[in-house]
Parts: sequence; structure tokens; C-alpha cells
Amino acid sequence: MAANMILKRGFSLSTAAAAQSVRVPVQVHGVEGRYASALYTAAYKQKSLDAIEKDLNKVKDLYESNKKFKEFVLNPTLRANKRREAIQKITKELGVSKESANFIGVLAENGRLNKLEAVINSFETIMRAHKGELFVEITSADKLSKKHEEALSDALKKFATQGQQLHVAFAVNPSIVGGLVVTIGDKYIDLSIASKIKKYTESLQTAI
Repeated sequence: MAANMILKRGFSLSTAAAAQSVRVPVQVHGVEGRYASALYTAAYKQKSLDAIEKDLNKVKDLYESNKKFKEFVLNPTLRANKRREAIQKITKELGVSKESANFIGVLAENGRLNKLEAVINSFETIMRAHKGELFVEITSADKLSKKHEEALSDALKKFATQGQQLHVAFAVNPSIVGGLVVTIGDKYIDLSIASKIKKYTESLQTAI
């Protein structure tokens, strides 16, 4: 339902019918995944993927750099018409395409504007797969040594298919205590000590 509404609002009905046959190159989950997939299929048929990607990058930059815009996006109390009016003004100032403005407007009208960042992230994941890129993020409790980073990067090469470009990023999050959390494309592997402690605690509580 949400996908059909997005396609009808942002693109012609004939394009919407054709777009349904387009295969999204990677599966993205949740409400944000459905919206991002609908946008991808429509933009693919319109040959406007690059333009849409640039538009969403502008919106994401604003979201990350402008506190007022972020508060507006996450505010659940605003009425749909007020959200729509504000989005029209903001997207016009950003200079994004009509298709992108309509898409974000639909998020606002459907009360899904708080999913904006997640939708953009899902669309980025789809575009990476579309371009033949595989992004991997490795999170550790402490900064890894160069030797360990190189070893992990070499081990991860087997996940990339022939012709696929592998990008590995490293992050630090002390809350995981130890071990690693690995995100490969749309896959999430939790090898952290924090997750093991949680499992053990839950098992003990159940036993008691």
C-alpha cells in the first residue's frame, strides 16, 4: 500500500506499473525498506537514480547538520498538513527534484517522517548493491591494531563476489565490552561479549 502510494504520487501511473517488475538488488527490511525499495524501482524506470541519490544526500546532510530540521522530522505532534507544507518549503530551498520532494512529502503525510534517516540509509544500501559495492562495518570495544584490521579485511574478501568492490570501515563502541559486531551489506552479525552476557543473564533468569 505504501509503495503504491509513493509511486503514484511521485511518478506516472504507467511508470508505476512497469516499476513493479524491477528487482531490487538487495533486500532491505522494515517500513523504511519498503519505502526505499518503492523509490528505487520507480527511479530505476525513470532513469533518475543518480539524481534521487544526490537529492537524498542533500536531505541527509541537512538532517545531520541542522538541529531544528532534525527536531522537526522527529516531532510526532505536528499535523500532516503542517508537515507537508514545511517539507515543500524545505525541499524547494534545497533544490531537490520534484520526484524527491513528492517522496518526502508522502513520508510526511503518512506520519512516517520520523523514518526519514532510516529510509535514506536503506536507499543507500540499495544503491551500493546497484553499483556493485559491498560495504562492511566492523565495530570493536577498543581500537584495533593495523595488523588486526588488515587481517580482518583479508578475511572479508571472500564475501565479495567477482567484480564487487569491497569497502571496510572500522568503528569503536565501548558498550559492546569486547568481541566484534559486523555489518555486511544487509546482514548483521553480533559477536560481542555484551550480547553473550545478555543471553547468559536471560538464561539464568529463566532457570531461576
